[in-house]
Amino acid sequence: MTCVIGSSSGLGPLVAALCLTRRHETLYRVVEPVRRCVLLVGPAIRPRRCPISRTESSPVNIGEIARRAQVSRSTVSYALSGKRPVSEETRRRIQKVIEEMGYRPNAAARALARGETRTLGLVFPPASSHYTEMQLDFIGGLVEAAGARDYDVLMSQAGAGEDRSFQRLVGERRVDGAILMEIRLQDARVEQMRASGFPFVTIGRTRHPDGTAWVDLDHLALVTRCVRHLSDLGHRHLAFVNRSQALLDAGYESARRGLDGFEIAVRELDLTGIHYPCDDDAAAGEACAARIMAEHPHVTGIVTVNEAALGGLYRGLTEAGRKIPRDISVTGIAGARWADAVTPALTAADVPAHDMGRIAIDLLLERIAEPSAPYRTRLLTPPVILRASTGPAALPPS
Repeated sequence: MTCVIGSSSGLGPLVAALCLTRRHETLYRVVEPVRRCVLLVGPAIRPRRCPISRTESSPVNIGEIARRAQVSRSTVSYALSGKRPVSEETRRRIQKVIEEMGYRPNAAARALARGETRTLGLVFPPASSHYTEMQLDFIGGLVEAAGARDYDVLMSQAGAGEDRSFQRLVGERRVDGAILMEIRLQDARVEQMRASGFPFVTIGRTRHPDGTAWVDLDHLALVTRCVRHLSDLGHRHLAFVNRSQALLDAGYESARRGLDGFEIAVRELDLTGIHYPCDDDAAAGEACAARIMAEHPHVTGIVTVNEAALGGLYRGLTEAGRKIPRDISVTGIAGARWADAVTPALTAADVPAHDMGRIAIDLLLERIAEPSAPYRTRLLTPPVILRASTGPAALPPS
């Protein structure tokens, strides 16, 4: 299947990944590109509601249904919207005509009638020039969870609260609620949503997340566990391969809290620790490994939260003459697919991206149904899975 968007929105790589990849076991259909937004309907293997109405491609409309069912247009409208009671006999007769004609009511009309769109917003700016495998896992999990609840997902790449795409998504009520991702410790989008009263949930959390519903990984605790694991194996000189310097400067919470966890653990365990920001790609990972080995050859353990750079990091260590885990151990936080894809397999806390997507959908639908209910939050701390990339500390080179 090929998917092409006829615009310069910058969504092409994401759309192609979602349409073409089978690594996620489900294909998603891009239904409606809207400026910098794209409507995702999935799974494609299961029939789903599409916002393009039958009336837009054929003469079939409510008037025709009313004529064949021998009722008024308003009765058909009430039967479709549920706004007023219609007798069961009349409803069955209308439904029979609808099925015979293959009519599907227009989504916009239903939104006006019911005060809902059956669409959820996903505000997910790519942290760098592309979406990583883990980020695509998050998107896939969200779309699947929304589809299971009969919702579509309208995705925006808006990166700030003043972004026009963000303003349209929320201000024009194109969606019933929104999920925000790539959260910063100080995030203008979160503050704007909180002030507006619009239902929303974040994957990630700000520095002061009171008054919001969120689901997040405990990056501080997980990085601390990874450091302790290496310390237990006798490693005394460690390096932390983080996300990019640009993301750190922007206050991305996962990068910042991961760094906090590394520094706390190194200090408590009386270890030597060096911090290396790294861009989200294999070439940057390879260059980072070369720098670590050149500048700090006594390092015998690496902790990373940058799964996109992981393959390059491994390659750079090999080129520097280090064998994993004989000469150097590597651990961190990564999606299970990435952890298993490298050789040797990465000892890591596996990111439950699909579970987090499902939890976010559940939390958002709770906010939509009960706006005055207490805010629920979920902080996840998955275990560090022992694989093959860590071992006892080797004697450092002389």
